[in-house]
Amino acid sequence: MSDDVMFGFGAMRLDLEDENNPSSINYDDVTEMIDYYMDQGFNYFDTSYAYHNGASEAALKIGLVERYPRESFKIADKIPTWALTSEEDNQKFVDIMLERLGTDFFDVLLIHNINESFLQIAENCNTFDYIKRMKEEGIAKKIGISYHDRADLLEEILEKYGDAIDVVQLQLNYLDWESKLTESRKNYEICEKYGKDVIVMEPIKGGTLFNLPNDIKEKFEKEGMTLVEAALRFAGSHENVKVVLSGVGNLEQMKENCEVFKPFEPMNEEENEFVLDMANEIKELIAIDCSYCGYCLKECPAGIPIPDFFELYNSEKMYSLPSLHAIYGTTAATNAPASACTECESCMAICTQKLDIPTLLKDVVNTFE
Repeated sequence: MSDDVMFGFGAMRLDLEDENNPSSINYDDVTEMIDYYMDQGFNYFDTSYAYHNGASEAALKIGLVERYPRESFKIADKIPTWALTSEEDNQKFVDIMLERLGTDFFDVLLIHNINESFLQIAENCNTFDYIKRMKEEGIAKKIGISYHDRADLLEEILEKYGDAIDVVQLQLNYLDWESKLTESRKNYEICEKYGKDVIVMEPIKGGTLFNLPNDIKEKFEKEGMTLVEAALRFAGSHENVKVVLSGVGNLEQMKENCEVFKPFEPMNEEENEFVLDMANEIKELIAIDCSYCGYCLKECPAGIPIPDFFELYNSEKMYSLPSLHAIYGTTAATNAPASACTECESCMAICTQKLDIPTLLKDVVNTFE
């Protein structure tokens, strides 16, 4: 592992003023986190056209771009692949992204959430050629993809479009490392094979690796690691990893995350073996392997808050707290219940974890309704 691995500020799960409105970002809290993060010597910010319905980019404009010299920080942004309908849309979305951010270039420009379905959209809209042109014109310093699919498909993409891919953003954490669904390890090894830099997303798997039972937490503490430290250090302890992103929601989380990288210490062989052994133990506790990314929300015509219900279901199976049923009732009353699922399967193509969401929602119904 190179000693220059960077802790990246993921602007995907920012603090909200209204939990039911993903655009209602608390700008004061975000600005406070940005100031602390920059003061610790870090400078890599990751956002997307889609995060917080576009408000993530606006929050970075207010808290970062308008308050710090442009050369003092780096911004990565992502073209919403699933929203592309024509080649002209590439430029349309990039223009919107630049305007929202208040900048005239990206340090990293990615094609968002490439998988088998969305790859076809990107190819039909010539998006790989487009990002190459953006690099040639200086609009993007580095270009690439964020990726959620099989390793063999990633290899095909790197063979075909390698000259349009400087970096690959991958889900990488110790829970998914040996997963046959996400193929985390295999995907990383493909990037290594093709000499591509890796940006890690979901190192804590949407908070899953932080919200674990006390007996699991105690086992990590006996090894001298917090849950967050273990997750971030595992993610960063790979040769081609250059940035480890964490979707930080408040200042306390920011402080804990920063501490792991001051300085960063790669895991030794014993520590690595320990966390992978713990992964097997943790997998037995987690009923639904959701990362709570929220991409499915936009696809659900019934408006079911799928990640919230899956988080409640996982918590019920792990902790069996009576209060979870009351929380489900409130959430279902103000949104739509899990039983509103029509099994249209619109959510499944965009699911980064390859979950059979309609079937799993039936489990939620049986538990809470």
